[in-house]
Amino acid sequence: MTTDIWLNESLYPYWGQRFRVQRELARVQSDFQDIVIFESEFHGRVMTLDGVIQITEGDEFVYQEMLAHVPLLAHGAAHNVLIIGAGDGGVLRRVLQHNTTKQAVMVEIDGEVIRLSKEFLPNIAGDAWNDPRAEIIVGDGIDYVKRAPDASFDVIIVDSTDPIGVGEVLFTDEFYSNCARILTAQGLIVNQCGVPFMQADELRDTSARRRQFFSHVTAYVAAVPTYVGGFMTLGWAGKDPALTALSVQTIQARAVATGLLGATEYWTPDIHVGAFHLPPYIAKHLP
Repeated sequence: MTTDIWLNESLYPYWGQRFRVQRELARVQSDFQDIVIFESEFHGRVMTLDGVIQITEGDEFVYQEMLAHVPLLAHGAAHNVLIIGAGDGGVLRRVLQHNTTKQAVMVEIDGEVIRLSKEFLPNIAGDAWNDPRAEIIVGDGIDYVKRAPDASFDVIIVDSTDPIGVGEVLFTDEFYSNCARILTAQGLIVNQCGVPFMQADELRDTSARRRQFFSHVTAYVAAVPTYVGGFMTLGWAGKDPALTALSVQTIQARAVATGLLGATEYWTPDIHVGAFHLPPYIAKHLP
């Protein structure tokens, strides 16, 4: 069914995108944000938070695969993974694809995002919600990392909104200090750092902040069609610089061992390695 109803994204005041809405599936004002899920004409089902596109069924695989598979395969033996945010379950699903994963703890502050995703976006997470290795916590990720024991996680994945509103506290000195404390010796943290063509300050400020607590800070890129403005950067902070300089052959061997090779739509060993080679317009924002 074609309608004349359009959703205009509100991320930037001077540039945007719009989606033709076939039907609205849910509209909820939670304690934290305005959540809308609708059926689009081309991208499948779409979730927005406070008017900003968060995920679409059509291209979610790009962001989710790169946010999960890159850190886990670079680490090579990530048994305990902490996911902060990612209430749609897509990152959780990809983390659990790795047979090296023994425990995946997901902490999402807004239980309504989880509830609505289960009801209206079930294909995003698939069976991940019921995996015995998964622990789902509706709570504050800041508080969780404060209380977590030292060296208790190999990888931390932060899938948050931009550093405004509910996501702002996930870009602070206190948060990164605690993340460094609870990571193991080879541990690392990744998080979305915006589209640098439009949001260069997000990558620059976040990278500078993390350098206080991690010896190796960089970023890698993914081309997500509905995150308009070119490449999306995924920030990387870790304790071992060698993890971002592994060969295609090493990454491929790990993907074979974990059963991942051939099971992705965007990620490949070559894309994994190439994603760390940044164009100058992005690299200049890494202090």
